[in-house]
Amino acid sequence: MEMPPKKLLDQVRDAIRVKHYSYRTEETYVQWIRRFILFHSKRHPKEMGTAEIEAFLTHLAVQERVAASTQNQAFSALLFLYREVLRQELDESIDAVRARQPRQLPTVLTKAEVHSIIQQMTGVPKLIIQVLYGSGVRLNEGLNLRVKDLDFAQHQIIVRNPKGYESRVTMLPTSLIEPLQVHLARVRYAHQQDLDRGYGAVHLPFALERKYPNADREWIWQFVFPAIGLTRDPRSGLTRRYHLHESGVQKALKRAVQSTGITKRVGCHTFRHCFATHLLEAGYDIRTVQELLGHKDVKTTMIYTHVLNRGGRGVRSPLDD
Repeated sequence: MEMPPKKLLDQVRDAIRVKHYSYRTEETYVQWIRRFILFHSKRHPKEMGTAEIEAFLTHLAVQERVAASTQNQAFSALLFLYREVLRQELDESIDAVRARQPRQLPTVLTKAEVHSIIQQMTGVPKLIIQVLYGSGVRLNEGLNLRVKDLDFAQHQIIVRNPKGYESRVTMLPTSLIEPLQVHLARVRYAHQQDLDRGYGAVHLPFALERKYPNADREWIWQFVFPAIGLTRDPRSGLTRRYHLHESGVQKALKRAVQSTGITKRVGCHTFRHCFATHLLEAGYDIRTVQELLGHKDVKTTMIYTHVLNRGGRGVRSPLDD
């Protein structure tokens, strides 16, 4: 008896997992593809093409007035659908009305402001923010760190790309070595308790779970910042301990910023901006900063030189004379 063909969105999920994309990317792509189909009165994407994609993207920009990054996200999902699932090349370039990309300089705090915010924080959220500022990692990179990624002897952190691309090495601040070691001692105790109860497994990237069946319970593969409770993996159905959810850190940071009275718009990514800007202020070469941040193109890193030049590009105001 032949198995019925899989539904389109299930095919999308399978293709995404073959590419080792994150679960968040999977959910986002599926959502955009579903919206695309509903926008065109539930027509199958095989019956549509460039014109329908243009109409949908234009609708997002004109009627829904989405941000440029949101429109690009929808576009990426549809390209994935046609190229990786339907194996259908689009005949011509997409000529939709594009949402305007605002040119904004990143928010940067002074060193005093950074330390005042950190002083208002406690526990694991405080330690995570210190890692973001001290090492320049993104929030999701910090939360995805595993025990083996911390090299205390070499004072470095290995940041591994979740999609399997090139990893990078950044600094591990000396001042964080002892707090991280104390934190890991507590994490290891909790991990041992999980093992004693028959749990203790974490998700492993790519096909490592099949290649090393017991590796998911080994200490070196555990998350540095694990979640408080066990959860059911939406892909495998197994009960595991994932890393801490980003919302917990974001809420703790918001409370800390409010306590300081700082009126700038501050998010977790702000501390990555501060890391880069403060290194440049200290005289470090921009190529070094580019490597630590993991930017492919130095032009991306160059935006921090514009931040350094704010306030009239270093020109002294005549009012101050």
